[in-house]
Amino acid sequence: MSEPTEVLAAAPPPPPERPGPPQEPPAARRPVTARATLAGTVVSLLLIAAIVLGSRMLRDFDSALLPYAVATVFLAFGVAYRYTVWVSAPGARRLFTKGFGSFFSAANFRKAPTALPKMIATYLGFQKFLGARSRARWAAHQLIFWGCILAALITFPLTWGWFTFTSGSGSGPGYEMRVWGIKVLGFDSLNLLGWLMFHGLDVAAVLVIPGASYFLWRRMKDRGAMTGQRFAYDLLPLICLIVISVTGLLLTFSSIFLHGGGYEFLALLHMVSVVFTLIYIPFGKFFHIVQRPAAVGMQLFKYTARQDEQVFACKRCGEPVDTAPYVENLRGTMKDLKLDFDAWAEYCPRCKRVLRGSAYLTHVKKGFK
Repeated sequence: MSEPTEVLAAAPPPPPERPGPPQEPPAARRPVTARATLAGTVVSLLLIAAIVLGSRMLRDFDSALLPYAVATVFLAFGVAYRYTVWVSAPGARRLFTKGFGSFFSAANFRKAPTALPKMIATYLGFQKFLGARSRARWAAHQLIFWGCILAALITFPLTWGWFTFTSGSGSGPGYEMRVWGIKVLGFDSLNLLGWLMFHGLDVAAVLVIPGASYFLWRRMKDRGAMTGQRFAYDLLPLICLIVISVTGLLLTFSSIFLHGGGYEFLALLHMVSVVFTLIYIPFGKFFHIVQRPAAVGMQLFKYTARQDEQVFACKRCGEPVDTAPYVENLRGTMKDLKLDFDAWAEYCPRCKRVLRGSAYLTHVKKGFK
């Protein structure tokens, strides 16, 4: 089968004056910054209002947890700010539009009603795609993921004053758990349920420490992981998780076995590490947690296209490349970025290599004489 001339013409390496997509001028970046700042401000104000209302006009708000609450407000601002900047880029905007469009599509739900729950469970919850790379990495990631989820479900509502634990006698063992001032559960602090209620953060720490330690060890030993890694981006998040978890466990150890010895110093160290990590999340590696749901939507977008047998075949060998809507979406993104080789999206990886090699021999190096 002969190679298409338009692809061969596009195959030579790009000229030096065009090494990549054109940079966005500063004037064009200003509106994005303004929108991102506005989005961050609105989300922060909404969170402050939710804290005030959820804590019954601050009656259930614990002033000792004020630094944590302030850090969550900064977290909300940072997440909204960076998410707005992220979706302003052409590629991310298409991912966001197609992903969440598929996520909330009634038509997709009618085609495959069980697809979305399965993808949320396998892609977001159990992250099976990591298992294909390494079982050890998958297990470590699961420990970190579920440990952080458990810690967030406990810490955030307590910090905001949404959850309270009260005892009629003042010292237990009977306690009541109230949500927004409404009693939802009564329990004995001396039984298993009570122990789990009061030591949920310790359980989360026990999950996080081995998972984060494995990745930290891997980044210290594995040559592939060490290549190109940055301390602030790759190592600092893991160190923060370990410090938070260890200091949290030491607080429990101090209160039970040391009768409060060193508790104040440990509490201060724990608070500083938590506050720093919360503020750091939007601008570090942990931001992928916020981006992941859009990727789930894109997987659903591709899955429903496969259900309709909208598979795009390679224009050279006829092997399936991906779904037709996905290929068209990829070509649209490359055009938005003013990349002049969007036709390559219509070929499978093997044919791309063959065509590039043929073009190189034809236009650049005609061979040895």
